[in-house]
Amino acid sequence: MGTEQSAALDALARKVRNELAAAGLPVVAPGLDPVLAGGAEVDIDDGADAAGGVFVAWQASPRLRACAMRAFRLKQLDEPVLRHASAVGAAMMQATAAVLASAGFRVEDARDDYRPQQLRVVAGPPSGHSPAWSLRDDELTLPGWQDAPAGGAD
Repeated sequence: MGTEQSAALDALARKVRNELAAAGLPVVAPGLDPVLAGGAEVDIDDGADAAGGVFVAWQASPRLRACAMRAFRLKQLDEPVLRHASAVGAAMMQATAAVLASAGFRVEDARDDYRPQQLRVVAGPPSGHSPAWSLRDDELTLPGWQDAPAGGAD
């Protein structure tokens, strides 16, 4: 993958992280140890094939993940925590898709056996689109300060 394409994926991933954080969702910092991580995880696959792109996964709390992994490891497949962890992942992916779509992103199911319950971000908002949460000009004006009247002040 070229430098320009890699930079475009990095920019898209940053926009996705910002939008999810603006919605109030915890966002996993890139490089954070998975033992500590919980929330939306935005990953870049910079492969030059069709599997490349920006992906979003949901990481439940480390405790819920540990309980589910324990049940799976012990082959306790009827343990309610397995069903619950799966339901949490599905619900959070639906919510994440709705948040991103509302912000102008195009997302789809990752459709990848190696990325179950993940979203692929196909495109960001249109060029020139400012996020709904961005600062407005009137927020930058200090209260009580107005432009001097035409002709100057006395």
